[in-house]
Amino acid sequence: MKLHRLELEGFGPFLETQEVDFDAFSADGIFLITGRTGAGKSSVLDGVCYALFGGVPRYDGVERRLRSDHCGPDDTTRVTLEFSADGERWRVTRSPEFERPKRRGGGTTKEPHRALLEQLAPEGWTGVAARPVDVGTRLDEILGLSQQQFLQVILLAQNRFARFLLAKNDERLSLLRTLFGTRSFEQYATQLDERRKRAHERLAAEGVEVSTLLDEAERLAAELDDDRATEPDETVPTGVTARLARVVRAVERAAYRVDTLSLERRDADALLDAALAAEREATVLRERQLERVSVRTRLTDLEGEAAVIAQARREAFAANEAEAIRSALDAAAGAERERAEAERRHEIAVERAEQVDGPLELERLSARDDELTALIARGDAALLAERELAVIDAETQRLQIRVDDLDAERGTLVEGRADVPEVLRVWDERLAALSGADARRDAVRARLDDARRRRDAALQAEKLLAARDQADLTSLVRADELQRAVEAWSTLLRRRLAGAAVELAHDLVDGEPCAVCGATEHPRPARGDEVPVTDDEIAAAEERKNTAAENDRMAADAARVARDDHTLAAARAGGDDVATSTARVLAAEEELGAAEAEVEEHERVRAERARAVDLDVAIGERIEIITAQLASARQELALSEQHGEALREDVALARGDSASVAARQGDLTARRAAVRELLAARSERDAAVERHRAAAAALTARIAESSFSDSAAVVSALRTAPERRRLDSVIAEHEAALVSTRRRLLELELQLVDAGDDPVDLEPFAAAVADARSRVQGAAAAHAAAAALAERLRSLAERADAGHASVARLSDEHAIVARLADTLAGRAPNTRRMTLETFVLAAELEEIVAAANLRLEHMSSGRYRLQHTDALAARGAASGLGLEIMDAFTGQCRPPQSLSGGETFLTSLALALGLAEVVTARAGGIRLDTLFIDEGFGSLDDDTLDLAMRTLDELRQGGRTVGVISHVASMKDQLPAQLHVTATPRGPSIIRQDVGAALV
Repeated sequence: MKLHRLELEGFGPFLETQEVDFDAFSADGIFLITGRTGAGKSSVLDGVCYALFGGVPRYDGVERRLRSDHCGPDDTTRVTLEFSADGERWRVTRSPEFERPKRRGGGTTKEPHRALLEQLAPEGWTGVAARPVDVGTRLDEILGLSQQQFLQVILLAQNRFARFLLAKNDERLSLLRTLFGTRSFEQYATQLDERRKRAHERLAAEGVEVSTLLDEAERLAAELDDDRATEPDETVPTGVTARLARVVRAVERAAYRVDTLSLERRDADALLDAALAAEREATVLRERQLERVSVRTRLTDLEGEAAVIAQARREAFAANEAEAIRSALDAAAGAERERAEAERRHEIAVERAEQVDGPLELERLSARDDELTALIARGDAALLAERELAVIDAETQRLQIRVDDLDAERGTLVEGRADVPEVLRVWDERLAALSGADARRDAVRARLDDARRRRDAALQAEKLLAARDQADLTSLVRADELQRAVEAWSTLLRRRLAGAAVELAHDLVDGEPCAVCGATEHPRPARGDEVPVTDDEIAAAEERKNTAAENDRMAADAARVARDDHTLAAARAGGDDVATSTARVLAAEEELGAAEAEVEEHERVRAERARAVDLDVAIGERIEIITAQLASARQELALSEQHGEALREDVALARGDSASVAARQGDLTARRAAVRELLAARSERDAAVERHRAAAAALTARIAESSFSDSAAVVSALRTAPERRRLDSVIAEHEAALVSTRRRLLELELQLVDAGDDPVDLEPFAAAVADARSRVQGAAAAHAAAAALAERLRSLAERADAGHASVARLSDEHAIVARLADTLAGRAPNTRRMTLETFVLAAELEEIVAAANLRLEHMSSGRYRLQHTDALAARGAASGLGLEIMDAFTGQCRPPQSLSGGETFLTSLALALGLAEVVTARAGGIRLDTLFIDEGFGSLDDDTLDLAMRTLDELRQGGRTVGVISHVASMKDQLPAQLHVTATPRGPSIIRQDVGAALV
């Protein structure tokens, strides 16, 4: 994929159409995007990303500010990008959603998101897709990259590619999942885990169902016999055969009862019908008698409220009449308040004007205002001269100080320069004494590194010894627990077998054959007082045994690993203990400190001598400069003093008796402001008096037309709107209730002419119905239970037998599925805690690390290499996607967070380029002819920056174009091809291209 041309209009900081010709940089292969902070360098890359994917990464999760703030209502926002992919040339144009004025009427309307994709054909540009959704789908096919992949392999945005290096395992998993599309592996593990849960649920449900079926069968069998208690008898045999036999006998007894109870049910039904009819008639009569009493009471209460309702009518009429006068009453009160306030402000204005300007003639206020205005105008010119004089005096003082400082500095420099030759001789003697310090320091450092590795190994061996002993002890404990669990399980099995005879004896019935020998006589059945062992107890004991076996296996593995780790650490320590290796480290550190002190002293002395030489040259140059500056400063001082004297005479004449011209102008301004404030207060007072007179007259006229005597009577009659509505509602509800109550009472009196006032007693009728219903329910329940019981018990026995066989089969299936699901989900027996998806991505990460190391070794001069690690993370975190840094100087691995800022940038850049190579290979070997890197070079020193520049130079091989955003000054000198983004004085930014030495 290669970018050719980008156009931005009304986008980000750009208002007018700006064009970027990427093809113009093809000859150089690498170009610098430069400009001041905030000018819009990153907005160029935002335009590329928005054109291809309709989104900008740095606006994710916040309000999208794609449309330029400099745009007017009718300005256009547009991004156009031309690019090549798969041998074809394409052009995509997008406009974001924004508000614009309606073409008809007022207000605004929303301009929708628009997109257009075109392909270059021999006859010109041809449209391919014209809807945003169609353009997005077509671009996905053309590019072969998602937006996330594009940001990782083409547009390396500011601080984005360093996040992959420093991320935790979970964050790195999320990014790799997006880039490589491995969510299906997570779905496989999830589906298998769901299968495990379903298998466990089926197994548990099947066992519960078998137990429930047997319990239900025993309960139904016990209900058949009237002479037995409802609770199950614990002495009854619990075997499946005995239970089924009891069910069969119960079915035969139920069949006999069906015929007997059928006749009883028919007689009970007829008796119930007659009792229900009599009860319904009595109930209707009683309800009407009770309602008549209630209606009589209600009518009496309503007629007693007549006086209250009459008072409410009078109050409502007066409130409605007063409401018509409310507006005039409020207007009069408001006008009175305004008049009083205007009078008060007028009095305050008079008092303030007299305090500022003295006694006033109120008839001459306008003339006084004009007089003060004229005086202020004449004083403005003198005020400017006074301000200029203050500036001239300050400049004169500054110039005098500068002359004195330059004269003093020149004398000091001449005096100090005489000591330089002696200082140089002393530094030369010290340098000769310190020669060879570098070699001595390197030898001591090598010995110290070896001593530290041996000490660290000895410390690790000492710690691992305790871990080994603890692991061995844990293994012994787990073996003992396994032995006890096996013995407990075996004991329960032996008790179950020993009690089998007692269980069978509980099911024996005289005259019925034995389930074992077939005899119908049972002279000596087995007896036993011990509580029988249940299936649940045996299953629980077996589960504890299996758990103990798994714990024993895991403890044995842990003990073996601990022993191996301790042996390896002891070998690396070379047989030394901690005390010996520590003593060697301390001695080497002491020697290294002395050697490094000599090296530092040598460097310091050499730097001091160089500074002394430079200082001698600089002092001579400085003396010449100061001499010239001193002559110029003395001339400027004389001119400034002459100008100040001329201005001072003009200001003294204009100041008069005041402390300054500004003070005189301030006094005049204050006098004029007081006069104008008094004029305004007088006008406002006259208007308020007139408004008050008119409002009072209007109120008097309205009261005269009403039934009220004065305004106090109106105020007394006023009610709030809710109160008036309440009065109207009370009156209407009372009238309606009175009419409806009288009508209902008349109806009831006509219906109950022959009935007395005492309500009918319903208890005899209810007792007759209850007795009849009880007989019907008893007969029907007995008949239905007897008819269905035999078939139900037979079904329960068959289902229980089939369920027992199913439990054994489901148990085997669950064990297989559970072990596989736990392994893929990173649980035991998976000791690495790696999921299936993590295992797949770990292989991808190894390829990324291999590709990154090809550049990192070169950029770090062979010191650093990235390594993938699948070590267990701390505190149970996800494992398998770890990264660490192998430092060739120490031979030890370091976490990426320990790198310096510059090292982090180089490592992140190498990792990002390796990631780009692997991702593009997975996407079908896409060719990347354009690459952007946004910032990060400022953290590099000069040598490391040269390495990074050589790496970027290698990236442009094969026709690739690399764009770099940076503020580093040296990069501007090294990269002549530049794209300048500049903010204009009016606000919007513009783009200018420099291609080599030619300006485009």
